[in-house]
Amino acid sequence: MNYESIFKPDLFDGKVVIVTGGGSGIGRCAAHELAWLGAHVVIVGRNPDKLAKVRAEIEAEGGRVSSHACDIRDELAVGAVVEAVLAEQGRIDGLVNNAGGQYFSPIKDISTKGFDAVVRSNLVGGFIFMREVYTRWMEQHGGAIVNLTADMWNGLPGFAHSGAARAGMTSLTESAACEWAAAGVRVNSVAPGMIASSGFDNYTGDAVAKILEFPKAVPVQRYGTVSEVSAAIVFLLSPAAAFITGSCIRVDGGGPNARSSWKLQEHEKSIPFDGFHLDALPDLLKNER
Repeated sequence: MNYESIFKPDLFDGKVVIVTGGGSGIGRCAAHELAWLGAHVVIVGRNPDKLAKVRAEIEAEGGRVSSHACDIRDELAVGAVVEAVLAEQGRIDGLVNNAGGQYFSPIKDISTKGFDAVVRSNLVGGFIFMREVYTRWMEQHGGAIVNLTADMWNGLPGFAHSGAARAGMTSLTESAACEWAAAGVRVNSVAPGMIASSGFDNYTGDAVAKILEFPKAVPVQRYGTVSEVSAAIVFLLSPAAAFITGSCIRVDGGGPNARSSWKLQEHEKSIPFDGFHLDALPDLLKNER
């Protein structure tokens, strides 16, 4: 069984796409789909073992993939990775800025060090990767960048550090879209809501309770899938999005549209798209069933 993408198999033939945070979750899924669509995918992350596992998965299915262990917050390391990719592949056509992370905490309990760490992971690291890819290749050759943000439109209580960083990445995306358009570089973002992925299993306590309550709070009444986020990423990287830059695709089940003036109805009419054949429910949701 292979990836069931809605896009044509040769869409990215001859293209090279970097996916940060490619060792798990959304990044792993996007790497699989892009490889299935013909791209040489470069997966980047801090954990070499996770990268090796995903690389083996993709290679087993005939995909082209390489990997580089790197902390995206380290600008020297990021520059070295970009140079290595150019030396090995000769080009960089796309960047999926997916790496990041956060933890649950009320604002009053977030230390300055903790706030800074999350902002560096979710904003500064993405900025470094964007800048290095642009200045070392895309400024002269064009390309497409997709930044992963989050459903932070009305604030992100419990994850205020992440919400602030993601809002910053949204603004950075819009600014870069304007500044880099003359170089033939498009910059867009994808904002996932609550996506059922392995990341769920990193949370404990109050955060778990909030995750389990989520479906009842959004119009579609379910979690999203990593495949649904990956499809948005692939579209924005593709030629079909040639006139789209500085935009954001929300993949959030309509969460920001829920209002106290309207009572949401329970239903099961939203059918998930599950194109990723290797995806599995996080343990948190398995235990619920």
